[in-house]
Parts: sequence; structure tokens; C-alpha cells
Amino acid sequence: MAGSEPSEEPPAEGDEPKEAPGGAVMPEGAHMTRSGHGVMPALDAGVHGEARRLQMQLDAFLAQNEDGLIAFRRDLHMHPELGFAEHRTTQRIFGQLTAAGLEPVMLPKGTGLLCDIGPADGPMVALRADIDALPLMDEKDVPYRSTVPGVAHACGHDVHTTMLIGAGRFLAQQAAAGLLPGRVRLIFQPAEEKPGGALDVMAAGGIAGVDRVFALHCDPRVEVGQLGLRVGPITAACDKVYVKVTGPGGHTARPHLTADLVYALAKIVTELPSALSRRVDPRSSLSLVWGRIAAGSVANAIPDDGIAEGTVRCLDDDAWHRAPEMMKSLLQSVAAAYDVDASLDYVRGVPPTVNEAQSVQMFRDAAGQVLGEDGVVPTPQSLGGEDFGWYLESIPGALARLGVRTPGSTLDYDLHRGDFDIDERCIAVGVRVMAATALTALWDGQRPTGSEAVEGAALA
Repeated sequence: MAGSEPSEEPPAEGDEPKEAPGGAVMPEGAHMTRSGHGVMPALDAGVHGEARRLQMQLDAFLAQNEDGLIAFRRDLHMHPELGFAEHRTTQRIFGQLTAAGLEPVMLPKGTGLLCDIGPADGPMVALRADIDALPLMDEKDVPYRSTVPGVAHACGHDVHTTMLIGAGRFLAQQAAAGLLPGRVRLIFQPAEEKPGGALDVMAAGGIAGVDRVFALHCDPRVEVGQLGLRVGPITAACDKVYVKVTGPGGHTARPHLTADLVYALAKIVTELPSALSRRVDPRSSLSLVWGRIAAGSVANAIPDDGIAEGTVRCLDDDAWHRAPEMMKSLLQSVAAAYDVDASLDYVRGVPPTVNEAQSVQMFRDAAGQVLGEDGVVPTPQSLGGEDFGWYLESIPGALARLGVRTPGSTLDYDLHRGDFDIDERCIAVGVRVMAATALTALWDGQRPTGSEAVEGAALA
């Protein structure tokens, strides 16, 4: 539980056993005679024995490792690092994985890593965690408060990293028992907050050969023990725009001899958002919101330049790709009407994260096995950005929201705040969900191609 004393010191690299006790057992009937979608073999046969066996294996693994995982998370929380500077974090992850007998590979820039588990033949699925922190002060009064001034894990990336380490170590145990019908790739991604880390992973071949990719993200609005799912857009594209307007300035007494630049800038700021939204399907939720406007220095002089800065957010991939050219065209049209020159600097951020239906169904099936049917809840769309969307531009997959809120809590935590914290029981929940989802996706990958669409996957 967040706020309690650590049960043990963070484990040093190399201290963990290479294989956890209470290990995996080869399931009966695992030869994959399948009739359904996105479930493991025993459920196809209408028997819940194998799901129960997976639960028992996870129980045994977590009984041995949960305290150590909580301590590891607290260690990361005390030593946060910003994007592309996650050197200590990367080394700590590396030590955890090598101690489990795995062979992680560092990314070219020296932060973040990849780690494959299981045989090379068969399908391959990827599980991703982001590892960077935010430039915020940690305002919590807890023993594991950040020791780095102005830097904090205020978005739960320390939790994501810890859950993936736990899931990876459990899956390594399964692989040693011959239970993985394919390969799982762990992606420990740097610099999600900058963003840019996802593109570096892809440039390094991180999703080459991967059939599907999955990720969890902490959600302080959802209670521990629940998983929030949604088909389609779950987070938005987020780009930055910088507009500069120039024209002949002059005295405010003679605006007819100038371009009246402030008035023109005001027209651009007010007309562009509504005009842009009319160029696309309203369901794309394309929005332009200004965050900064500046022009002039005195009341009686019309300036000769001004700026406006803002963000463009969108839930539709096609509209996101079209947005820069549409905005440039509209800007020139409005600027010409007021005889000013306008330039646009459009800075790409991240695409929308659009969850694929079958991948969401795999999350749902897996969560049903390890959390129960009540553990799955619908989750709303967010206009926040998440660079996981870059992966989903290339391969199918899904992002789910993991409940980190203590049931019944009245505290109002949110992401990207200095007081953000979690109920640490969510770590074990995340390990269960990530491990079960990887197994579910691998078994599903053994189905012949051309199977029917997933039934009931349209979770609102």
C-alpha cells in the first residue's frame, strides 16, 4: 500500500534466483485444439482447470516475488530520470532480467532495452513499459519520495517498468517449462514523455517480426483489481503549432496605414479552430487550442510581429495525417484577408492510440482469467497524448488502463501531479494481466488465418 514502510531493501542485481519456486507445469491438452477466440487452450474445451492452474502459478510466483517487486518500484521512484537520461534505471532493469537468466539488449542510445523470451518459431507478441520520469517536484510525504530535485515519477512509469519485469520473469519461468508457443518481447522504452522513445525503439528493430503489442498505463480513477478497456481511439494525437504573423506596424491613431497586426492575429486565433474542425468528420474530435499569444509592447503602437502557440489534438488517424496541410491552407487564407504574412511551424508529437478490437478482446479474455469478469470495466477516451500510438500505426495492439486507486478512497489523485501515488497492490495485478495477456495472444496466434472476427469485442 502506498505510504507504508518498505518491507525490504531493493534487491541488488544478481540477488534473485534464475527461476522462481512453485514453477510452471505443462498444461494438459495444450496441443491447441481451438474453437474460440483469444483464450488459452483449456477454456476452449469448456474446462476452467487450466485457467485455475495459471492462477496458482501466478499466486506462487507473486508469493515469492511481490515484496521484492514493490521494493524495486520504490527504488525507481526514489531515483527518477528524465527521457534519454535513464541510465541508472536501465542498469537496474538489466540486472533484474539477467538475474532471471534472460539476455536483454540495450538500445543504441544507451537507455532502454529489449528482451526476448521463448522460442523463435511461432507467433511473437510484445509487452511495452515506459521508463522515464517527469520534470516535477515530488510533493508526497512517503519514505520512497524522489531524491532528485525537480524530477518525479508522477505518471506511473516506475510501476509500468516493475510490472513488466515481474511479467517477464514469470514468462521466463513458463518458457523454461516449454509453455510458450512463441516468443514474447519485452520493450522497456525510454523517453515517452519527451516524446520520441517509441520511434527509437522502432528504428532499432524493436517491433520487427512482432504480431501484436500490448501496454498498461496507470489510471488513478480506476480501482485496484480493475482493468479499463476500450476499442478504437483511447488517447489522442497531440501536436504543437507555432504561428508567426508579420506586417507593417505603426501608430494606433492610423491603423489604415498599417496591417493592424494585432487585429489580424486575433482573427487568426479565433477563426482557425472552428474552420479546422469543419474540414474533417466531427467524430475525429480534431481540436486546436491556443496556449500562448503575444504581440506588441505598448498600448498606442501597432507592432510589426506577433505569435500564437497551441496544440492540435485528434482521435482519428486520417485526420491527424491531414491536419498540417489543412491548417497551413486555412492560415494563409485568413492572413491574406488582413494583408499580413503568416508562417506555420507544425511540430509532430504523437499519433492517436487506436486500439485494435481483437487485441482488446485478448486483454479482456486474459483479465477474465486472472481478475474475474468483474475486473473488466469500460474506460473513456482521453485527449492526452501517448507515444504507444506509434507502434499501433505499424502493428495491431492495445493499451489498457490499470486501476491504481485504493477501493473506497476519497483522495483525488491524478497523473502529472506532484502528489500522484498508487495503491501498490496494483503491481501484482499488472503482473497477472500482462503475463496472461501474452499467453493468450500467443495461443491465439496459433489459430489458422482467416478466422472469424472477435465476438463482443466492441467494448465502449
